[in-house]
Amino acid sequence: MAKYLVIVESPAKVNTIKKFLGSSYEVMASNGHVRDLPKSSLGIDVENDYEPHYITIRGKGELLASLRKAAKKADRIYLATDPDREGEAISWHLMYALKLDEEKVSRITFNEITRNAVRESLKHAREIDMDRVDAQQARRCLDRMVGYRISPLLWSKIKGGLSAGRVQSAALRIICDKEAQIEAFVPQEYWTLEADLKLRGERKAVRASYYGDETGKVELKNEGQVRAIEQELESEKYLVRSVKKSEHVRKAPLPFTTSTLQQEASKALNFSTQKTMRLAQQLYEGVAVKGYGTVALITYLRTDSTRISQEALSAANAYVSEVYGSQYVGQLRDGNQNKQNVQDAHEAIRPTDVTRTPVQLKDLLPRDLFRLYQLIWRRFVAAVMKEARYETTTVKVAAGRHLFTFSASRTLFDGFQAVSGSEDEKSDSVRLTKEVEEGSEAVLEKLSGEKHFTQPPAHFTEASLVKTLEELGIGRPSTYAPTITLLLNRRYVTKEKKNLYVTELGDVVNNMMVENFPTIVDVNFTATVESLLDGVEEGKVEWKSIIRNFYPDLDAAVREAEKKLDRVEVKDEVSDVPCELCGRMMVYKYGPHGKFLACPGFPECRNTKPYYEKTGLQCPKCGGDIVVRRTRKGRRYYGCIHNPDCDYMVWQKPKESELSELKQET
Repeated sequence: MAKYLVIVESPAKVNTIKKFLGSSYEVMASNGHVRDLPKSSLGIDVENDYEPHYITIRGKGELLASLRKAAKKADRIYLATDPDREGEAISWHLMYALKLDEEKVSRITFNEITRNAVRESLKHAREIDMDRVDAQQARRCLDRMVGYRISPLLWSKIKGGLSAGRVQSAALRIICDKEAQIEAFVPQEYWTLEADLKLRGERKAVRASYYGDETGKVELKNEGQVRAIEQELESEKYLVRSVKKSEHVRKAPLPFTTSTLQQEASKALNFSTQKTMRLAQQLYEGVAVKGYGTVALITYLRTDSTRISQEALSAANAYVSEVYGSQYVGQLRDGNQNKQNVQDAHEAIRPTDVTRTPVQLKDLLPRDLFRLYQLIWRRFVAAVMKEARYETTTVKVAAGRHLFTFSASRTLFDGFQAVSGSEDEKSDSVRLTKEVEEGSEAVLEKLSGEKHFTQPPAHFTEASLVKTLEELGIGRPSTYAPTITLLLNRRYVTKEKKNLYVTELGDVVNNMMVENFPTIVDVNFTATVESLLDGVEEGKVEWKSIIRNFYPDLDAAVREAEKKLDRVEVKDEVSDVPCELCGRMMVYKYGPHGKFLACPGFPECRNTKPYYEKTGLQCPKCGGDIVVRRTRKGRRYYGCIHNPDCDYMVWQKPKESELSELKQET
């Protein structure tokens, strides 16, 4: 009979951990939180010093009964929920929900689900850290107060189904402010002038850019200026004025934090933040790998630190030395040194075993899991390697009083790029086959003057929004993905080709929040709250003091807004699809299962039809549009609009070349 009970959060971890601990340990899962504030009310007694009222989450009764039964039989209970504030709070709630004897309970944490890490955690069992619990309680109460006091106001003044949130509303304001900058942007005309020059000994011409004249750099602002320079250059010879060589280094990247993983997965793999975190969670909890069983492949995924344990660092250095050579072994940079608000509670995200290479796992993992693991593995190995070194040759070519310039680059030592495959250095720099001599003549092949306009600031992508939220100190690693997902689900923001755009609804909600609750959406205030929560975790701030200072002002602002605000009508977006029953142009609506088309003549006309996002591709079987569809569980796939009459479907977006081949076959 098991003498010890270990309670984890996720059922996915149970078998893996049990395998590490043996028959004297029973391992069970809480399936996340077991207690929470009630959904039907605020759940915080504002008259009794803001005491939170927790209840058992509906549907958890049977699970708690089985945990209680196992706990009674155990000599000792180890609470092994996730190693963050949320996990600490879940352990505390389990103590109360299971009515555990404190003398029998210990808290253990591990940053990776490996035999050594799990067994080592038992040697360092401790009490529940109430400072971390209180930090989570403060966050939960603040978020509940904002959501439950302001959301009903949005329902009554705008429309049902809306929500406000402390981090969510600040993030929406950041996106709206960027949209305002883009709309206010006035393009400015500018010109470039480039010369294609044939250098002595080179087979291909190099492209040099106009620099200026002997007085210095000159900006080309209009066509007249460019044409005048071109006229002057008609009779001039092109001579190499100067050749300067220099060396520069490109430092190895830092290992991934939650934020940088989300950013890089978005840029390199086109993953949403939500998808990245879902896949990373699977890699952390354990994946069934043929021939290995269930294996946890990466360390804990919610971290803001770039620190690496000495054991992992030594293993990585040994791997690099063996595979690439000792000359490639570098020194891990300290990425936490100059960053504020870094909690440094966990290591950076890294492989649990550096010798478990992506090549070994390529045919054993599902495609997306493999791609994310490969990204994490390469980044970690690159982080412990030496920097790449380059030689840059900068050449200035004179044509009369005018100067053109170009740069050529060559790699002296590839360093970390031997594993990362980085293409950052593959810029517009020229590749030369011969040395360029000062005073040598260059032959002009072509002059190209081109008009351009300055571009507005770029729209936010999920990656750039995460980066901005982190830089401003808004939210924490665990909140970035849920915040963006919520903004998209509430239809405040829409995503098109990676870019985030504010909808009319999002604009209306943001304006209402800015006018009536400026503190809630103030970036500095939101960042200050995060610092205060860190102070609670460090034992420097009493958690209820934050609530006491916050709620009265919120309550007064809500009451004032209820009196002065008029109802705002947000019109439905009109589609280009006519209603076949009454002829009106149908409008876009949103339901529990997403976007659909509805007749605006309701209730006289109740016609509705599904909305399909077209891909611009044609079905190879019947010629119909290929559209984005979703399974009952919400998984995205691509299928023919004529389904079920046409059964064409694929999981990954098809390419035109693939469709053409399939069409020929059929």
